[in-house]
Amino acid sequence: MSNIHILGFPRVGAQRELKWALESYWAGQSSLSDLQRTGQQLRLGQWQRQLDAGLDLLTVGDFAYYDHLLNASYLFGHLPARARSAGEPLEQIFAAARGRSASACCGHAAEMTKWFDTNYHYLVPECAAADEFTLQPDLLLDEVRAARSLGKPLKVVVPGPLTYLWLGRSVDGANRLNLLSRLLPVYSELFALLKCEGVDWVQLDEPVLGLDLPADWRQAFEPAYHSLRKNGVQLLLTTYFSPLADNLTLAFSLPVDGVHLDLVSAPEELAPALDRLGPYKVLSLGVIDGRNIWRADLNALRERLVPVAERLGSRLWLGSSCSLLHVPYDVAAETQLPHDLQHWLAYAWQKVDELVLLGASLADAGVTSSPRWIAQAQALVSRRTSSAVHKSAVKQRAAAAASAQWQRKQSYAGRLALQQAALRLPQLPTTTIGSFPQTPEIRQLRRRFKQGELSLPAYEAGLEKEITHCIRVQEQIGLDVLVHGEAERNDMVEYFGEQLDGIASTANGWVQSYGSRCVKPPVIFGDIERPSAMTVRWAAFAQSQSERWVKGMLTGPVTILKWSFVRDDQPWSATAYQIAAVLRDEVQDLEAAGIRIIQVDEPALREALPLRRVEHARYLDWAVNSFRYAVTGVADETQIHTHMCYADFDDILPAIQAMDADVITLETARSAARLLHTLRNETYRNGIGPGVYDIHSPNVPSVEAMETLLTESLQVVPLANLWVNPDCGLKTRRWQEVIPALENMVTAAQRLRETLKTPA
Repeated sequence: MSNIHILGFPRVGAQRELKWALESYWAGQSSLSDLQRTGQQLRLGQWQRQLDAGLDLLTVGDFAYYDHLLNASYLFGHLPARARSAGEPLEQIFAAARGRSASACCGHAAEMTKWFDTNYHYLVPECAAADEFTLQPDLLLDEVRAARSLGKPLKVVVPGPLTYLWLGRSVDGANRLNLLSRLLPVYSELFALLKCEGVDWVQLDEPVLGLDLPADWRQAFEPAYHSLRKNGVQLLLTTYFSPLADNLTLAFSLPVDGVHLDLVSAPEELAPALDRLGPYKVLSLGVIDGRNIWRADLNALRERLVPVAERLGSRLWLGSSCSLLHVPYDVAAETQLPHDLQHWLAYAWQKVDELVLLGASLADAGVTSSPRWIAQAQALVSRRTSSAVHKSAVKQRAAAAASAQWQRKQSYAGRLALQQAALRLPQLPTTTIGSFPQTPEIRQLRRRFKQGELSLPAYEAGLEKEITHCIRVQEQIGLDVLVHGEAERNDMVEYFGEQLDGIASTANGWVQSYGSRCVKPPVIFGDIERPSAMTVRWAAFAQSQSERWVKGMLTGPVTILKWSFVRDDQPWSATAYQIAAVLRDEVQDLEAAGIRIIQVDEPALREALPLRRVEHARYLDWAVNSFRYAVTGVADETQIHTHMCYADFDDILPAIQAMDADVITLETARSAARLLHTLRNETYRNGIGPGVYDIHSPNVPSVEAMETLLTESLQVVPLANLWVNPDCGLKTRRWQEVIPALENMVTAAQRLRETLKTPA
């Protein structure tokens, strides 16, 4: 029999129990012990579900109250110094993540960015030349001891040493790789402790092996792993998200007891992996997709795995391709999906069941005649033949869009002159990214409408009241370009999914984005059409409430694509052009309604970049062109904005330039203005707003701090091109934080305007 395991499990709870417990604790409404009790109950319930399903190894160490890589920083005694005085271990973790503990501000929050090419955000380890590491195993050992009491073999998850350092950021310019020799003894010490606790396996996650690593990082793997091989526990080297490619031989040559290969991302690497496996190592195959929610084709998988099982016997393990962190809990909770969609989907619970069923079929061919196996096969046939999936007119329009290269009528310089004459904005125009606080009153308004307690006229009247309030607050603050605040939107992607044919919204499909922030990605299951305008009603109303310009707010094609669960029966590019087509219609409708500034956000453009450079050009070609297709149907006087955040955009700046948006707003405050350093070497010619306010921290930035960042920006951005804005939308913040922060932002812009009027 093959061992069946998963690489990790969702941790927020099927009803987002961890989210509510975190936010209650941060608000001072519950105690730390209350929070820890919720965490313990969630872990125990999730372990029990895995045991009940029949997994052979219990995965431990994948739980985190905020972020698993932040947990690793605590484990290695490597939290930023400003967070270590916060007291309790969890308080130190929260201080690093949020810039504050329960009782006090602890300085700025750690940088946050995307976990490889997913929409999950991790907290970036801060590295310096003088760093030392000290094992702090208390949190992890508490988990191990609790899991050990269940009587199942344990597999503890730990980020690999090379991945941990690679994902860090040097705060003093030092080479992070030089810290490896100091970090490895901490791993050895940890492994010895885990051995004493009765741990059978350690899952060392090294997803950086799926990247184009520099030679010195590749060469560091072999000596590092040789130093770890005699520490008692068995090591499973785990890779995911990307083909190993030129690192395949390296991975299988390392002195570990097993290697995990992501066959969903790299199905072509099974044969070469078998050739390199050797006579003793375990081969763990990630055959069930940990990132998407479609049922697996168990017949096809079994056909491929039978000869592998015959060859390897018990040395073949079956697992999820990556952690199930990226999918929701249980599709049984989805009772109102259209068509046969519920039967086409597999959430985390179902993926565990698929793994066990597949493993059983390798041991006993009779399983393939069981009702569960037959039902799985029938669901696949139902999906492939459904009339709800394929629409020829939609496919034809998208194909025509993909066959052309789209551009605005005039260059940016020509458009800028027309827009300045039409919009008459001041120097350093101030604006926000789009959303404003989603207050309890707004959420209750939407809930009551969905539950039938409010009529449509009453609901719309309530939204108009909230939008008017948002407009008045912005006018009082003194912002130059306003937004309507998005009171009607539950999420920047889900809102559009609810209004488009071919996309379904779930009731309980929550996944963690970061900390207590959860999102509910829509499900793109078929060809996409727009029955009617989606945003014009609210943008036009907001514009009627002010003499200042109000931006129309849309989410771009790549971001809708990337932040949804996407159909897997056609290329992503084909789906992107379908989304771009409906957005093109919406952009033109907004312009016709009198909206002269339209923002089409693409924060996922960098996130969706393939992890291997060889695939970059092809992706960026269709990603950029689909954006241009969405926005090029308007007059040159209409100003097109876009927004990106929480990713490293340095290596795609030429592609961002090629998008040719009139203005782009970018996250800068939390990443220590790294983008500005890039702009010193690579000019960006269009309008740009480097964010001056970190919206993911509850701290209110000072006028002086924002003025300094703006002054630094003017060293690399012409005055005529520079905008002033926060890092991201303000949906998750409270009004009592937002108003003083934006007042300080406007004051900083006004001060700088006055300074620039003064002769040198």
